[in-house]
Amino acid sequence: MSAKQNQFPKLHNAMWPGLVGKGSPGAEPCIDLDTMLDLTAKAEVNGTRFDGVDIFLFDPHVNIDSSDDDLKRLADKIASRNLVVGSVVAPIWPPTGGGSAMGGADEQAKFVGQVKKGCRIAAKLRELGIRPHGVVRIDSAASVTDWDKDPKGSTKAIVKTFKEAAKVAKGHGERLAAEGEICWGGMHSWKYMLQLLEGVGQPKYLGFQADMAHTLLYVLGANAPEHRIVPKSFHWEPGEFHNAMKKLTKALRPWTIDFHVAQNDATVKGSGSHDQTGRHCLATDPNGKLNIARDAGYWMRDDAGKVTRKFKHICWDGCMFPNDVMMNQQTWNDILAAMIQVRENHGWPA
Repeated sequence: MSAKQNQFPKLHNAMWPGLVGKGSPGAEPCIDLDTMLDLTAKAEVNGTRFDGVDIFLFDPHVNIDSSDDDLKRLADKIASRNLVVGSVVAPIWPPTGGGSAMGGADEQAKFVGQVKKGCRIAAKLRELGIRPHGVVRIDSAASVTDWDKDPKGSTKAIVKTFKEAAKVAKGHGERLAAEGEICWGGMHSWKYMLQLLEGVGQPKYLGFQADMAHTLLYVLGANAPEHRIVPKSFHWEPGEFHNAMKKLTKALRPWTIDFHVAQNDATVKGSGSHDQTGRHCLATDPNGKLNIARDAGYWMRDDAGKVTRKFKHICWDGCMFPNDVMMNQQTWNDILAAMIQVRENHGWPA
């Protein structure tokens, strides 16, 4: 089936790679939102272009305290490039005005406060007609090292904070997606992630955000060797990989409401102030361990192999790519080509 026939899921590009791991001492400078939007809008493969963008509600891209007028200007800016907005990332971390989800009452209140601001913006963009679908993304805003000092107590605190955040999302008509990434305490393994999701127990308002580059490290037990799925002798045997991915996605797919297409070479990387986490590689990286077009199906199809149609859009995430890579238009054409193939394999007509 051709990309022309499959209209869903819509294809989005993330804007936060222009900010994540950038701008701090010793790191590369940030790439402004206009530039990221232009690179996205100019990408084209055989007449197909990106449909939209997922955005980070953080300066210098989008101020979390943006006025309604600010948001109208943002909506106009994005619409002028024939793009829409999908999911948004709430800045819930302490350095951005938030707080740790497993911290004290003050920290938790700051966390929930940032979620509230993020949900307000998400709802306003929906009201403005620029945001037809998507979620508000969060994580625990806590390190694995701090979580490990008191695993049970830390998990209990995160569940409490997430429950309050879910109430806020419900009040705004939004859904939260907790990102599975090995650098976030209590979310650094697939089993710990599942504990949080089940502990909150509100799938209508808080689900899971899967990123192919990060969830691959769940399989390998990075930061949580006790939850490694493949054997220690694993050397990327296709059968072992398939069984591991089936086990992982059987557990987390029912909770998954947001999905990032990505590539990973099974290593970790940190940049600037961002902790070490799953390395995002170029779609064409010969060292990539994923078959992007095939492996997206573990998340986009059910156990019987049927397309779930759970995501109205999918997003490419390429955090911590060097700026010279991101400023190269061919980078985004190659990424778009990979996204089109994913939609051809696992999408639907209308």
